[in-house]
Amino acid sequence: MAKPTPITNEIRTLRFHAGEMTQADLARQVGVTRQTIIAIEQGKYSPSLEVAFKIARVFKVGLDAVFQYPPE
Repeated sequence: MAKPTPITNEIRTLRFHAGEMTQADLARQVGVTRQTIIAIEQGKYSPSLEVAFKIARVFKVGLDAVFQYPPE
């Protein structure tokens, strides 16, 4: 079983505010599978830096508006 990542995200909220964008729509725009978006949203998978930037660009926000990493 995969260990959850400490990175949290606001992807679901951002999708909702983007006209209720589907996971499939986001996946298509980013160039990954819907299953990858699901895993990232659920905190089961940390995206590569490239994918993280692509997700942020889709929503026209900075990385820190999408992803948060807890302080040490």
